[in-house]
Amino acid sequence: MQEKNAKNQELKIASLLPSATEILCALGLEENIVGITHECDFPPSISDKPHLTKSRISHETMTSKEIDHAVRSQLDGHGSIYDLDTKLLEQLKPDLIITQELCEVCAVSYKTLQKAAKIFVANAKVVSLEPNTIEDIFENIKTVGELSAVSERAEKVVKGLQNRLNKIREKTADIEKRPRVFMLEWLEPPFAPGHWTPEQVEIAGGNCLLGQAGKKSVTTTYEAIFESKPEILVLIPCGYYTRDILRQLPNTIFPESFREIPAVQNAEVWALDASSYFSRPAPRIVDGAEILAKIFHAETFGAPNETEAVRVPKDLLVFAGETATKFV
Repeated sequence: MQEKNAKNQELKIASLLPSATEILCALGLEENIVGITHECDFPPSISDKPHLTKSRISHETMTSKEIDHAVRSQLDGHGSIYDLDTKLLEQLKPDLIITQELCEVCAVSYKTLQKAAKIFVANAKVVSLEPNTIEDIFENIKTVGELSAVSERAEKVVKGLQNRLNKIREKTADIEKRPRVFMLEWLEPPFAPGHWTPEQVEIAGGNCLLGQAGKKSVTTTYEAIFESKPEILVLIPCGYYTRDILRQLPNTIFPESFREIPAVQNAEVWALDASSYFSRPAPRIVDGAEILAKIFHAETFGAPNETEAVRVPKDLLVFAGETATKFV
């Protein structure tokens, strides 16, 4: 059966996930999107779409420690850190609403959305994406393709992404020296990596420390990080861009012992766009693996450029009992 064209069907889609927005655009469905979240910013052309959400927490004005406290306070009290514009949702009348249940910090509560959809857009189909691994992400892309009547296009996109990962695997297959890597998913308190990030590290030719593929990111301790002796430390606090990380570092106090970590000693501390390449389960997680490969094995893949990764200046790292030079 010939694939239907979602645009001709005038399918209206509301994306309540930045990752879903990226998937939809990768499938050529940008014109079908009628509403997005306040965090949807890729591709850049999407930013003019109506925003259905807003956050009660500011990455720009709060430290990572303050954000963590605010998030825990809200969620422990069974509240939400996001507001949903139900009036706008009713006006837009989407046929399909894409959200998730995986992380309460990443999107409007699924229960809140279900209730709002039942009241304001009763005919809309609400779909929840729940990826835990890279393969799950690829299956999500296929699911969105099927729901939007572009299955063949989705299969082609997934095949292209798989081919890119396979090329990395082929180049790292015979590399014996795999650096010990810690992916720091939050600054204060420190979080160890989970979900697909350990897979990205392994594919790129690294040995991922303190994290398990397919499992949730978990709070860890600075002591555990120190004892794991990472040779490369990659800063990817969830939802942060590189500029956010560099702005936050002067307010982050690492233990004195961190001076002795091999990664710090050898200036192998890197800041990467978490939002672009790690936090969002979307096609650009493949870009993330490619960038990590450049950091781990520059002799094979070539060094990353400054738009891909920034080597953190030593004077930007603050250890107990001292202050830092702010990044300019």
